[in-house]
Amino acid sequence: MTYRIIIEPTQKQGNIITLTPEQRHYLKNVVRLKEESEFIVIDGQTNTYLVKLNKDNGQIIKPLNEQTELPINVTLMIALPKGKGFDEVIRSCTELGVNTIIPIISQRTLLKPSSHKLDRWRKIVKEATEQSERQLVPNILEPISFSEVLKNIKQPNQNFYICVTRKKAQHLLTYLLPEITNSITIAIGCEGGWTEKEINEAINSGFIPVTLGSRILRAVTAPLVALSLVASVTEKSYSED
Repeated sequence: MTYRIIIEPTQKQGNIITLTPEQRHYLKNVVRLKEESEFIVIDGQTNTYLVKLNKDNGQIIKPLNEQTELPINVTLMIALPKGKGFDEVIRSCTELGVNTIIPIISQRTLLKPSSHKLDRWRKIVKEATEQSERQLVPNILEPISFSEVLKNIKQPNQNFYICVTRKKAQHLLTYLLPEITNSITIAIGCEGGWTEKEINEAINSGFIPVTLGSRILRAVTAPLVALSLVASVTEKSYSED
């Protein structure tokens, strides 16, 4: 097994990777790499390198031509579920290939995130990126109200979907199968779903209502189902081109 760490782009100077104290501790004391041992460095901007440990730094051996990212950009707007469910949601969504996560405060959101939550979420996302061998670290934004985020949607050439329940709507696959775009945004509600007002506001902002099937999914299950569908369709389609 070759261990992986994520660095900031500024840590790379030529062929030398300047390791932080935390990274040195992890490599030397946690996974117990010896001098000249090899590990993999990801700069979070699609670049991946095979590196060897050289005293307190890393020396690049060669760049690696890896490609584990989805062929399209995926944004998930996720209304915060109650309890600690969001931690596992963002971890699994990172593994599945999400690019951007927007935590949403909806009218039925019960969780009121504290100020330190965002740092914790970004740490989880970083760990999941390393574990799943991705090249990009997903961007997780600060929590924002759904009405506010709808006001700021001004992105052309992107498809927007809102997952609804107990309403007449086409399955998400109906829109994914005919045509694959470069960017997609999916909004998913918390326990109890979206209110009628929120759904109507989203539709007026350009969102298409979709379902994820005839069953009612838990708030922590729906994002994983939606992203799994997107990943399956896009990766299969691009591999056939």
